[in-house]
Amino acid sequence: MVDDLGQIFAESGSVVVARYAGLTVAQMTDLRRRLGAAGAEFKVIKNRLAKIALDNSGNGAGRDMFIQPTGIAFAKDPVAAAKVSAEYASKNDKFVIVGGFIGKDKLDQEGVKALATIPSLDELRAQLCGVLNAPATKLARTLNAPAASLAIVLDAYRRKQEGPAEEEPAEEAA
Repeated sequence: MVDDLGQIFAESGSVVVARYAGLTVAQMTDLRRRLGAAGAEFKVIKNRLAKIALDNSGNGAGRDMFIQPTGIAFAKDPVAAAKVSAEYASKNDKFVIVGGFIGKDKLDQEGVKALATIPSLDELRAQLCGVLNAPATKLARTLNAPAASLAIVLDAYRRKQEGPAEEEPAEEAA
């Protein structure tokens, strides 16, 4: 168990430490479902084992977070667990975020909430694709603009050559 916790602390993008006292089984299931949809997990852990795992990793920071019934939310994506946990905590006052970790750096409650506001890895990828596609779209529009302008000029020239005779019947019909 200690090795598993040590591996979670070492390999996760982020770990959110939270207190869950008073949550019903249905609420805990809902939390786990939401975290699972975001690619994260929630585990109820024994505080003593978490402290040993932190000591074994060479990083005793954060031991003070493990004093009451505690669970950890974790994911490979550094933002996923924090985002879902912060959203759930804002809707349920029995789920309280205590702090967390990014690598060996300890975060307080405000640090986890700040982490939750950062776009997720998938959102950042989508933004990057949008930025990369924008120049290509602009280039295509710029290359098509002269052809469109030429078509408009040629159409105006054609109308001028046909003369006002075609415009008069339209006026008479009105």
